[in-house]
Amino acid sequence: MKKNALILVVIALCSCSRTKEITNDICLRFDAPATVFTESLPLGNGRLGAMVFGNPDNETIVLNEISLWSGEYQDADREDAHLYLKEIRDLLLAKKNKEAQSLLQKTFICKGSGSDHGSSARGRYGCFQILSELNIDWDDKSEFKNYQRILNIEDAVADVSWSKNDVDCQMKVITDFDKDRIHVKIKSSKPKSINLKISFNRKENATSYIKDNRLVLEGQLLAGENKGMKFAALADIILNGGELAEEQSKLKVNNASEMEIVVYAMTNFDYDYKGLKDIDPLAELLKNDVPDKRSFDKDVKIHSKRFGEYFNRCRWYSTLDNKEEKIATNDRLIKYAEGGKDPELPILYFNFGRYLLISSSRPGLLPANLQGLWAHEYQTPWNGDYHLNINIQMNYWLAEITNLSDLAEPLHRFAEALQDNGQKTAQAYYNAPGWVAHVISNPWLFTSPGERADWGSTITGGAWLASHLWEHYRFTRDVAFLERYYPVIRGATEFLNAILIEDEYGRLVTAPSNSPEHAYKTADGFAGSTCMGPTIDMQICRQLMYATIKSSEILGIDNDFAETLKKSVTRLAPNQIGANGDLNEWLEDWKDSDPHHRHVSHLYGLHPYDEITPEGSPELADACRKTLELRGDDGTGWSKAWKINFWARLHDGDHALILFKGLLSPEYNHNTDYRRGGSYSNLFCSHPPFQIDGNFGGTSGLTEMLLQSHGADEVIRFLPALPTDSDWAQGEIRGLMARGNVSVDLKWNDHQPDEIILLPNTTGEIKALIPEGMTFNAKKFDKAEIVSIDAVANKKIVIKRKI
Repeated sequence: MKKNALILVVIALCSCSRTKEITNDICLRFDAPATVFTESLPLGNGRLGAMVFGNPDNETIVLNEISLWSGEYQDADREDAHLYLKEIRDLLLAKKNKEAQSLLQKTFICKGSGSDHGSSARGRYGCFQILSELNIDWDDKSEFKNYQRILNIEDAVADVSWSKNDVDCQMKVITDFDKDRIHVKIKSSKPKSINLKISFNRKENATSYIKDNRLVLEGQLLAGENKGMKFAALADIILNGGELAEEQSKLKVNNASEMEIVVYAMTNFDYDYKGLKDIDPLAELLKNDVPDKRSFDKDVKIHSKRFGEYFNRCRWYSTLDNKEEKIATNDRLIKYAEGGKDPELPILYFNFGRYLLISSSRPGLLPANLQGLWAHEYQTPWNGDYHLNINIQMNYWLAEITNLSDLAEPLHRFAEALQDNGQKTAQAYYNAPGWVAHVISNPWLFTSPGERADWGSTITGGAWLASHLWEHYRFTRDVAFLERYYPVIRGATEFLNAILIEDEYGRLVTAPSNSPEHAYKTADGFAGSTCMGPTIDMQICRQLMYATIKSSEILGIDNDFAETLKKSVTRLAPNQIGANGDLNEWLEDWKDSDPHHRHVSHLYGLHPYDEITPEGSPELADACRKTLELRGDDGTGWSKAWKINFWARLHDGDHALILFKGLLSPEYNHNTDYRRGGSYSNLFCSHPPFQIDGNFGGTSGLTEMLLQSHGADEVIRFLPALPTDSDWAQGEIRGLMARGNVSVDLKWNDHQPDEIILLPNTTGEIKALIPEGMTFNAKKFDKAEIVSIDAVANKKIVIKRKI
């Protein structure tokens, strides 16, 4: 198959062999079929997604392809918006925020319908959609028993087994990392017992039919009044024994002993961000449909090896001598929420988060979206798009620190691709150089403001993306990478520097902007969002300016611009502490419209940025703590995940654990209360509804509890926020990454590190906080001490506790 073709293979084989035993730190386990999407088992290879329900009567496998988007490129910039910029700013300077926001709504939002308020399945903005369901409808619908359904995240294999009429059956499913395909293997203890119907099921914008004993699906999505992306899938059916017959748009299998369903799928999306290719996806599939002679067992072995090359770089291991009882994952969540002990559940969550990123992000393709690459809807929530005011960034927080740095390539390339449109938007709205992206985006590279003033005018979405490029360099020390992406960082910084204005105190601030999705209350009772210099903007300005200055020094280029930035950065409005001792979210100490709002954007400087630390700025760190106390521990799933990271950065592991337990609060009824985020039965994060950023942010938070290396000096700190809970007393994790390109293995016991192994991948100085009681270079440290180490690439550094 060609690179852009997606191959899905479903192999159904029946056998009496049972699921192998796997431990609770690497598996999701259920004792009943899934009844809803958020109970099904997620599989993916970065291009193709599948959700396995495991129903022995009428099986559903939800199929996804990461590029399957409706919509098209649209010019949503208001060409004359910049003509109103000065008036909006003048109103803000005159403290007439209400009038400024009203004028902004009339003149400074996007042109047209924008994202259609998050419902653009049929619009030009578009949305991520399901490819199809693959239905396997068994003839025998008698009662089943001895049921179990397991996702082994170590091997990336889903396994379902059951019995009917004293006949044992097993179904295995993989998404092939080697051949871009899915296999479903079903074996039964009774020969010639496979009797079923197979069909594609897509409710709109597609037709399915039978041709030459193949299932065929082809369609074209909408782009407003235009036709949009083309897509196709076809399924070859291979039988071992039995017969194949047509029944309308279904294929009927009778009396087979073994069977394979090989499904190929692709779209005409151009992963180089050049729109849509002028190709016929079905013709391409037919042209490249080559029979496969490799056995299922061989496929599984190679697939798991390829997957394991990512997964086994970094693992949190269970150190329990006696593994916990093997109970269903949904029951584990209930037990944990009720205060029960489950020391392997945080380990599973960490490993599962990495599993999900490996499964939904592959170099050369699109970034993981709001749902990763898994969706059963035709209208996904919030279009399943790329929200730039935290969500897509949170998807990749774990990439660097958990040794999946190369899987962030789709995010890096996406930021790079936004530049051209972002430059046009910067000119149209701000008459400024550089590039900007606001709050939302998609594969069509949308950079305009959103369609409402109260959320759509955040101006630092693109800059936040650019910060990931600098962080990648900090972790990898890859100068060639920095050289390639420096123009992206520079362009985002150039825009920010160009649009700064002086406030009444002579400070440089952004204007107009929002603090993401939140609102303030002024003394006269106005609840508004449009403002100057929200705290997050000023923090991102400092981050990008320092990153550009440092990059200029490293690359030996652009000195004049760096000197300009050195002058600007000292004049930026600083972080401010309010009357209540909390960190101000805005330039003025306004009241929060929602004191418990899900976004805590003004703590960006604490995490993911690192200008606020307990060691370097204790007063600001205390203000962040007060902010978190006032904001509370409730919130959406991803908000709770972010707060884990905050509390970890404050070295408060016990409070971070409270948030982690809140993130794992079981969600059953698909509520829509933004205060009640948690986790669904399959550990998908509940915003609500399902939104995958919470999984990734939660994994990042767990990592920050175990290892930190941020701050100006990039000191490596071991177990900086380890909870005192007995579940966390001992542990072992390998392959974490610290800034400076250093791999870290940790073992601990009685809440104290036992052994630390550092493996630098580059030669140079590293700094580490040696814990009290540890021995390094024949010196025992009676108290914790920061030491400088002359590291040599690939030479281990061992720090041990000696009694």
